[in-house]
Amino acid sequence: MAEEKQFPMTQEGKEKLEAELNNMITVKRGEITKRIQIARSFGDLSENSEYQSAKDEQAFVEGRIKTLQNMLQYAVIIDSDAIASDEVSIGKNVTFKELPDEEPETYAIVGAVEADPLNGKISNESPIAKALNGHHVNDEVEVPLPNGASMNIKILAVETN
Repeated sequence: MAEEKQFPMTQEGKEKLEAELNNMITVKRGEITKRIQIARSFGDLSENSEYQSAKDEQAFVEGRIKTLQNMLQYAVIIDSDAIASDEVSIGKNVTFKELPDEEPETYAIVGAVEADPLNGKISNESPIAKALNGHHVNDEVEVPLPNGASMNIKILAVETN
């Protein structure tokens, strides 16, 4: 039997997924059920766009619930405190600069399900996080880029989120 995919994440990320799942089950399902009941009262379902819209949303929500349940079932919580304080890993903020002289940048390394690059959270599966993982402060790391080139960066600081 195929091994299920594991989802590494921080405790905070797991709690956010649990909250989303709880909201989907306790709030969203009820709202959609009401919308379907109201839409049914409009009559002929074959030409009822309200009914079709509610059914589409119901399918989306049920799919999301299954996805969240699967991610939580196979969640692997990374305890960044158990990893050396100056080592890059999930659950840590890393500050680095591109060599030779770019400005420092800081990102939180998180599990793929928590990634939010616009808010400074990059996936552990991203090329830069993969390259940095396991390295320490003052290490210079070569990061392969999607276009086949690479960039060199220096790790300036590592902190627990």
